[in-house]
Amino acid sequence: MNSATYQVIHDTRYRYSASVSLAQQLAHLWPRPCPWQHCHERRLQVSPSPSQRRDEFDVFGNPLTRLVFERPHDALVVGTRLRIEVLARPPLALRDSPPWESISGALSYSGQALPDALLEAARYRFESPYVRLKQAFVDYAADCFPARRPLLLAVQALMGKIFDEFTFDAVATQVATPLLQVLEARRGVCQDFAHLMLACLRSRGLAARYVSGYLLTQPPPGQPRLIGADASHAWISVYCPRQGWVDFDPTNNVLPALEHITLAWGRDFADVSPLRGVILGGGSHDPEVSVTVLPLAAPEAAAPA
Repeated sequence: MNSATYQVIHDTRYRYSASVSLAQQLAHLWPRPCPWQHCHERRLQVSPSPSQRRDEFDVFGNPLTRLVFERPHDALVVGTRLRIEVLARPPLALRDSPPWESISGALSYSGQALPDALLEAARYRFESPYVRLKQAFVDYAADCFPARRPLLLAVQALMGKIFDEFTFDAVATQVATPLLQVLEARRGVCQDFAHLMLACLRSRGLAARYVSGYLLTQPPPGQPRLIGADASHAWISVYCPRQGWVDFDPTNNVLPALEHITLAWGRDFADVSPLRGVILGGGSHDPEVSVTVLPLAAPEAAAPA
């Protein structure tokens, strides 16, 4: 089976204009256990040292670290060092998925108990803080969802439509920019494209979740890989009863594979933010985030049988 191994370095630094007397932080910085990836090494570096630390899982099954700081501090640095092996996922026959209307209908309320898999998926078909359900999103994706089209082919078409019609622009939006504004401007970042794709799918009654992680980026030909120049990435996963959850990356118009590293998933960015918290004091402050994804071993193919 093909595989690739990476070292991931993720540092977040806060410099506060006034002292912080108390703080609590939630960190989604450990890779989620998945059949297609294994984390062989992980280290968390925090300065100043927290008064309390607790590792657990959130309601979506993602690894979560709670940090409590009870002493005054003027800065905060949280860094992770990961070594992750990513495995090739089984090939998919997108055309073999059921018609999209049948899946939307199966996820709709009928007064009868849903099977466990559908019940779990149904939690990802409703509105969430950054993903609203609007007719505008149904209309935008209408040409991707003709009657009886296999679900995964329709989702692939929507991914390609977003990729073709939107421009990546790192300064066009902020975390809270409304999706209708993103749809009108046709500009944004991976987080916006993932949220938009979720809105289009959920507005049709389909179950889709937000996935956060990392992506191996390639430097220009002849240029060295820059340390800290990468960033966190986001894509989506849609539920199909026959194939299970299937990932799509609208920013790059690809099905995530060996170059995608999964951290966490939830309803939207609010559920899986790498680091968020509550502080007492601090004044004005903005985080400085540095991410590096380094390939430690090129993808390897298994020897022929």
